[in-house]
Amino acid sequence: MSHESAVAAAEAARRYYGTGDVDGFYRAVWGGEDIHTGVYARADESVAVASRRAVELAADRVAGRLGPEHTVLDLGSGYGGPARYLAGRFGCRVVALNISPTQNARHRDTNVEAGLDGLIEVVTGSFQDIPYPAGQFDVVWSQEAFCHSGDRRQLLAEAARVLAPEGDLVFTDLMAADGTPPEALRSVLARLEVAEFATPSFYLREIAALGLTHIDFDDRSEQALTHYLRLTEETRRRADELRDVIDPTYLATLQENLPLWVDACRSGRMTWGIFHCRRAA
Repeated sequence: MSHESAVAAAEAARRYYGTGDVDGFYRAVWGGEDIHTGVYARADESVAVASRRAVELAADRVAGRLGPEHTVLDLGSGYGGPARYLAGRFGCRVVALNISPTQNARHRDTNVEAGLDGLIEVVTGSFQDIPYPAGQFDVVWSQEAFCHSGDRRQLLAEAARVLAPEGDLVFTDLMAADGTPPEALRSVLARLEVAEFATPSFYLREIAALGLTHIDFDDRSEQALTHYLRLTEETRRRADELRDVIDPTYLATLQENLPLWVDACRSGRMTWGIFHCRRAA
């Protein structure tokens, strides 16, 4: 991908996450903490509870590299739910790099309220060009942010570059299932202003090419279906409430678009899971 496509994708992400309607939707339906796919114990479980469980499962994979003496880089940190969880559970320092000033302002305020602002530094910037030297971080972390990248190969190279020796990369992402034609998901992706998804095989191939080891992909595709069913149900059930916080036109867009995500997950065109790998000593 070209530099121009990476810049365009970054601008699209900044624009998307900076709008009041998107902000209102994530706060009202998703809980405004962990705005990514959840892992559900029950089909009717709260979106916020399931989304936090996904954070816990990812954290368990890198727990050995976390503690007061360790530093985490959270790429695309959103409202900071995962950063606060990691800092609160492990006492580690977290650098939260995120492109949306709107989200970052709320992230900083919430960190102060939680008494964690001393452990979390919120930085406005792009993960395509990480503003830190090589080998800086014990863990590089991300949840559902890489899908907004216009150059995922460069992004992965940047993530690997800033990892310390024996540091861990752990991330989740929404992806197209291997073999899915890009045009099959165009209508799904329109709401996010994303050109196309990566695939699991792309990530696995690129991670290996970077020399990272202990590569694992925990395929949890069934959770994506449950997640988008829950989002669709909650958006429909709370439509009257949502009209008070988001524009009716955007609400109508959600009601049309979310069922497309359900169909894509149900038909096997989309997948989701947890990647984990390590930089060699």
